[in-house]
Amino acid sequence: MMNSSPSEPRTMEGVPHPLAFLGYVLIGMLLGVVFVQSEVVSWYRIQEMFRFQSFHMYGIIGGAVVVAAISIQIIKRTGARTVWREPIRLEDKEWGTEAVRGPRYWLGGTIFGLGWGLLGACPGPIFALIGAGFPVLVIALLSAMLGAWSYGALRSHLPH
Repeated sequence: MMNSSPSEPRTMEGVPHPLAFLGYVLIGMLLGVVFVQSEVVSWYRIQEMFRFQSFHMYGIIGGAVVVAAISIQIIKRTGARTVWREPIRLEDKEWGTEAVRGPRYWLGGTIFGLGWGLLGACPGPIFALIGAGFPVLVIALLSAMLGAWSYGALRSHLPH
């Protein structure tokens, strides 16, 4: 069934038209440029942060927290929807003893931190780093994908 509303991308059987994702791709590319230009993907800036030698990264992270908080409020108050027109649901997180002492959090955090340390860069902007001319990070991307696949395959066998 196709919709014919001129204000929405044409879809077939509930699947968004590929152009519905163009805005996300463009925003992602813009964010990658911002990451590179602001040096948040720089190993030296990350090292400065962990050595408490510069406020640069803390200022950027703090700014990101403020933007995220404002964005969450906008999503909640406007009833924003996904590209599939489903409501975005942001459930409140329960902070119990599991969140503090749960072995999966400690183990996952340790593995993530070791990967970050071995990589020498935050794993979040891997695509920006590859786009900035660091093709060796394709190995990091493939490793991250293998890690995500491994977690999915082993999830039911991991401690809760």
